[in-house]
Amino acid sequence: MTGTPEPFTADDHRARMQRAARAAEEAGLAGVLVAPGPDLVWLTGYAPPAATERLTLLVLAAGQDPVLVVPTLEAPDAEKAVGAPALRLRDWTDGKDPYSATAPLLDASGRYGVSDNAWALHLLGLQKELPGTSYVSLSEGLPMLRAVKDSAELERLAAAGAAADATYEEILKVAFAGRRESDVAGDLADLLRHFGHEQVDFTVVGSGPNGASPHHEAGSRVIEHGDTVVLDFGGLKHGYGSDTSRTVHVGEPDAEEQRVHDIVRAAQQAACEAVRPGIACQDVDRVARAHITEAGYGDRFIHRTGHGIGVTTHEPPYMIEGEEQPLVPGMCFSVEPGIYLPGRFGVRIEDIVTVTEDGGRRLNETPREMAVVN
Repeated sequence: MTGTPEPFTADDHRARMQRAARAAEEAGLAGVLVAPGPDLVWLTGYAPPAATERLTLLVLAAGQDPVLVVPTLEAPDAEKAVGAPALRLRDWTDGKDPYSATAPLLDASGRYGVSDNAWALHLLGLQKELPGTSYVSLSEGLPMLRAVKDSAELERLAAAGAAADATYEEILKVAFAGRRESDVAGDLADLLRHFGHEQVDFTVVGSGPNGASPHHEAGSRVIEHGDTVVLDFGGLKHGYGSDTSRTVHVGEPDAEEQRVHDIVRAAQQAACEAVRPGIACQDVDRVARAHITEAGYGDRFIHRTGHGIGVTTHEPPYMIEGEEQPLVPGMCFSVEPGIYLPGRFGVRIEDIVTVTEDGGRRLNETPREMAVVN
């Protein structure tokens, strides 16, 4: 996809809200309560001006119209949201009780799925008003709500992946040796923005021993000749995420560094090739982990193989032992095995993969060999 994508419409948001209400009913829930955050943006297109103590809450339930409860002073902005024509607004004014205004929309004895980032203040307020209600987080009650992407979402994810790939191709041209990790991280952030990201979420630059910490925050360490360097970066473009990792070497790697990289690369390749509809998420993890374990580094693969991606860079589904959710066409997630040798170096290779009708398709296409940088 080139240029700016076609915007989502009120009908798109209406379909998402209907889908969420149906999913809640099928899960035995009375409905879904959505606070400001990525779920609200995905469902309605509305992002409040700022997170405040004032209650904003989307109420979804099968058989009733969606209702967005908002503070009166923010109602004009809510009315302008793309999804506003597909819902009703109920506003409340300062000095009034927002929970008593919300209570008539809920089943007094219902169990509701609640967005993970809802404030405890608001949930406790609802519980006080309706003591017969109970709640479960959406990540537990409806973990797959946003997991299956439609064609427009897949186009945005592909564009974000292409921008991350372009960023990697350019970062290979910069100097590494003699510069701080934070300098290279700044280059990555600038390049992501140059290639269209409106938001940079992370720029991991783990050089030498720092590469053995998977989520190392780029710091003041000066990168040296002979370092292995883990690069992991991503953010949002047109509202959808990118996330890719490559491991480079300053100068030629030694035999062990190359061997470890080759093991990770083969594990990542095998896991990507395993992706297809119907297998469980944990099977992707098992394939990557078995390969690394057989090579003798199983205890140094210290994280899950992958995570979902969409309007956030980390979301369900998760590629980890115990996750029995079957893969479905349209799911998108990372495949990112790694090996981490404390005090020495680390290696990680990551692509975003989407499930197709008969397999999987990578959304990152840059070379996975260990690149040599200066």
